[in-house]
Amino acid sequence: MSPRLIFWISAFVRIFLVFMGTACAIYLWGPVAGLVIGMIGMVVLFCVQLFYLQRLADWLDHPNSSRLPDGWGAWTDIFSRLYRLRRGDEKNQAELAEWLARFRQAMTLLPDGVVIMDDVLFLEWCNPAAESHLGLSHAQDKGMRVTNLVRSPEFMDYIILGRYETPLTLSFRDRKLIAHIIPFENRRQILVTHDVTESERIDMMRRDFIANASHELRTPLTVINGFLEIASMQDDLDSQTRNMHLKLMTEQGERMQRLVEDMLTLTRLESVDYPPRPERINMLGLLEQILQEAHALSAGKHKITLECTGPDIRGSNDEIRSALTNLVTNAIRYTPENGHIKISWIDTANGPKFAVQDDGIGISAEHISRLTERFYRVDKSRSRETQGTGLGLAIVKHVLLRHKANLLIESTPDVGSKFCVQFPGAAVTA
Repeated sequence: MSPRLIFWISAFVRIFLVFMGTACAIYLWGPVAGLVIGMIGMVVLFCVQLFYLQRLADWLDHPNSSRLPDGWGAWTDIFSRLYRLRRGDEKNQAELAEWLARFRQAMTLLPDGVVIMDDVLFLEWCNPAAESHLGLSHAQDKGMRVTNLVRSPEFMDYIILGRYETPLTLSFRDRKLIAHIIPFENRRQILVTHDVTESERIDMMRRDFIANASHELRTPLTVINGFLEIASMQDDLDSQTRNMHLKLMTEQGERMQRLVEDMLTLTRLESVDYPPRPERINMLGLLEQILQEAHALSAGKHKITLECTGPDIRGSNDEIRSALTNLVTNAIRYTPENGHIKISWIDTANGPKFAVQDDGIGISAEHISRLTERFYRVDKSRSRETQGTGLGLAIVKHVLLRHKANLLIESTPDVGSKFCVQFPGAAVTA
């Protein structure tokens, strides 16, 4: 039976009972008494309906499922339906709130900036990435015009032209951003920003690396090809000239070989498929070998001393040897004849420390932060004289990163330089 039919049957039953009571009263006490009793019954029914209507109005003003009133007759079914609707509404609101919280959390964790604006570009909401990219603050800037917050001529032109199908490349707050506005809901717009600063930097480094590597390889190849061309065109070269050409070609070939080996070393150090293989490193033995190589490279032109009081460490012996040898070799190459080079390995409160100190030509402060860049040279002519590849300190940086060590550089022009490698205390072997 349908709820509507049950409602009308219940209503007619109550009215029928009132009429039956009236008829009985007329039969027993006369028409006047019967009509009075009938009127009283109808007034009672009417007051009951008004009472439940009032309770329903109170509940609608303050809806609370736990305080839903009880009913009588058809009101029982009405209040039961309201209770089910209320419970369903509460469930839907809880699900909606959960989905909204998930959406906001997802928007908050996005690496791209998201700004929601109305049709006149007033800020409604933004995620932390957008705050970082554009300098916005959701708490303080909500309700303000975005064009007043992002003060950039390129952004203003992009807004005025309204050609949102093409993203905007924007340089803002020392960042390079790709901005794109997406209209939605006819009265809302989404501004999406993507930070490409790091990728641009990596692309620039890659372009510079290719250009520098090509330049470094071109010079020895030009020398070798030039001498080969001379030898092929002049069959009557004397032995002295031929030997001189062969010597120069051999030197240039060795220079290319060192460059290729350094590039392969860098590639291996940067590869995630080549993790370090820790082993116990006998630092005294390692430093004595480096000292012997330093004396051979110096050929008696420098005074080189060694202080070794530090402990043994765990790490890749070949990589640590390569890094420390690079630092010592640089000190020899850039220290004039009769200069003093001090090599030390000591233990400190922060962990063992390796240092190479010289009284050479020194380095200006503006160059120090760029020394570990690939192919970066303070004095290119000097580097060619010393046969450097320009990759030594880049190799040192990557080796130290793999061993969680830090490179500290102190230098004063015409006074000398000090390169320190601070290893963590965890690197010390038991």
